Amino acid sequence: MSPRAGRTGHTAGPHAPDTLAFVESPVQLLNVLEWAHAHAPGAGLTLVVLSPVDPMTRGQLRRMSELARREGHQVRWEEARGGALAPFQTVGALTGPLRRARRIVMGDPFSRYVQLLLTITRARDLVVVDDGTATMEFVTQLARGERLVRWHRKGTRRGPRDLVLAPVSSSARRRLTPAGDRRVEIFSSMPIEEAPGGVTVRANDFSWTRARFGPPRLTRGADMVGTSLVETGVVDGDRYLAAVHALARTHGALRYFAHRRESAEKLHRLAVETGLEVVRPDLPLELTARRGPIGRTVLSFPSTVVHTLPLALAGTEVRVAVCDIDPAWLTRTASPRAQGFLDGVTGTARDVHRLSAIRAG
Repeated sequence: MSPRAGRTGHTAGPHAPDTLAFVESPVQLLNVLEWAHAHAPGAGLTLVVLSPVDPMTRGQLRRMSELARREGHQVRWEEARGGALAPFQTVGALTGPLRRARRIVMGDPFSRYVQLLLTITRARDLVVVDDGTATMEFVTQLARGERLVRWHRKGTRRGPRDLVLAPVSSSARRRLTPAGDRRVEIFSSMPIEEAPGGVTVRANDFSWTRARFGPPRLTRGADMVGTSLVETGVVDGDRYLAAVHALARTHGALRYFAHRRESAEKLHRLAVETGLEVVRPDLPLELTARRGPIGRTVLSFPSTVVHTLPLALAGTEVRVAVCDIDPAWLTRTASPRAQGFLDGVTGTARDVHRLSAIRAG
């Protein structure tokens, strides 16, 4: 059963939710399911999908929504970006449930949408689940009282939209700071070394993923995991393709698991120039790898999967290896913090084999 597309949302039940979870990506939805499995077993949630426009992301979200329903959760699909009036319609439709909910679970505290919804809710329990490596930056910014801004945009000039929404972002930061009877929890597989005072940190060990899928069949060759560092303007496209080619040749990689945000043009060029089979998974990589088949070695650049795959694949013989990003690969417009952040992603990863940066062009 797929979520109903359209202007309004679809909820699989008539009752007012005790817990509302807001997700905008398949990985966020996966981590909500992990949180529910670990800390709210048997308690049905209402998952609100704030649907993006990207077809790949939408497809994965639909598949994840089906898994969530099988786990007993309600799914409400909102066409939150389906036109100029969509944001107003979405916020209006969610105002009642937001004010009734006692707990809010969110996957992306940097999202302007989520920040706006936080200004409406009266919930005293707020939970932030992983949105990948961005969680590391969120925790640091919250602890230091900094404005919430994604790491790859840090240092760039604030545009008109940022200035208009600045009060919303400031309000969200205050709401995500524990005070009085307001409790804040972070559920993460990322290393958190600078947790804000009063924030409860719980570890995500991917126990739901391991219980529902696998163990996978292992193949002889290596597989490679793609990133969206080119699409976000951090890494030069030519350098990235050269690095992928060199890494695949060195380690005998046969397949390239594309990130959902990688462009079709880049992936076509990559397949032609490297000979790799490009695979566009219909589920987050943690689930795809756990279902198998998967290579005995999984190669990656600094990204979320260097933290999550060792957990999802615990008990198997798969080795996760990460290749550093050479500073020469960065674009001129990359954030001044990019290199340090990417080094930190790799340096804090556990149970991975670290590869030296390779020469690419």
